[in-house]
Amino acid sequence: MAKDTARIVILYATAAGSTRGIAEYIGNALRERGAEVEVAAIGKAPDITGADAVVLGSAVHNADLLPQATEYIRDHHDDLVARPVWLFSVGLAPALRGPIGRRFAAVVPAKFAAVRDSLAVRDYHAFAGVMHRADTAWWARLVYLAMGGGRYGDLRDWNEIHAWTDTIAAALRLSTPTPPAR
Repeated sequence: MAKDTARIVILYATAAGSTRGIAEYIGNALRERGAEVEVAAIGKAPDITGADAVVLGSAVHNADLLPQATEYIRDHHDDLVARPVWLFSVGLAPALRGPIGRRFAAVVPAKFAAVRDSLAVRDYHAFAGVMHRADTAWWARLVYLAMGGGRYGDLRDWNEIHAWTDTIAAALRLSTPTPPAR
């Protein structure tokens, strides 16, 4: 980075909070590495013209970004392509297991792929979110089970999220965090 402190804006569109939690985690991890980070809901997005990088996250619903994310990307396309962008999604596909589930989880939804390609993002990563059995319709539980799901609760893999955040920090040449004193 040309400046001493990289300015990173992390924007998220969440349905139930999983995406916000991941965005906040990424923001904290990048702050620990010396970046100036602003984390905001896409509906309250700050001006990104002075940002050195943007991280965009959206929950997945019906294999698509949430509408507010699609609208923001459409309205700010030129500002986004003018800087490095990382894109992540949060849904159930990454939590699927078994032969059918793994095959399904490996597919990038077409609408995410279109956004990824349109913005020439540095990287796209899909993360699992939180799924509560009580909040899921019986038919959706059956589909989830048939595709190799079946686990409920917080399915986010924080080690995976941290590793992806490290790739962002490395690309932006951020410092290595200092381990806590013993």
